Amino acid sequence: MTEVRKGGAVARDEQIATAEQAANDELVLAFGWLQGAANRLEYILGRALEEKCGISHLMFEVLLILGRAGGRGIPMSSLARERVLTTGGATRLVDRMEVAGLVTRDENPGDRRGRLVSLTQLGEEVVVRAARIHAENVQQFLLDPLPAAHREQFALDLRTVSWAARDALPRLH
Repeated sequence: MTEVRKGGAVARDEQIATAEQAANDELVLAFGWLQGAANRLEYILGRALEEKCGISHLMFEVLLILGRAGGRGIPMSSLARERVLTTGGATRLVDRMEVAGLVTRDENPGDRRGRLVSLTQLGEEVVVRAARIHAENVQQFLLDPLPAAHREQFALDLRTVSWAARDALPRLH
């Protein structure tokens, strides 16, 4: 991919002058492939979690975030930021997860108004079972199609792109 930098940004005005050039631009295509792959994988992997574990992919990700936090739990606001949700969206999601017996909300000693979200024993069991299924599907649908020598670097590159995008996001309320 060729970059032409003007003032720190990549100038595309000379390379994209028609609809056909826009549709065939290598950067536009690259992001389209990324988005298409992500959407298809979200469907395939999310459906497997729903069918085999009874949870959505978003619930699975929340369970993973709580698993990383250990037994101490995390504040609702941190959970919302981590998943790029509004606080209202996070509250509704955690409400559903609490009704399902996957999480609990307890008082936050560091914030009288806030609540800490933690895994229940059932939540721990569900996230372990779901992670095993998810890991097999990630291997099959994301990594196995790649040459073996590229897989580790690909995963590292995805992390780099994800973190850069996370750092560029505005803060949600």
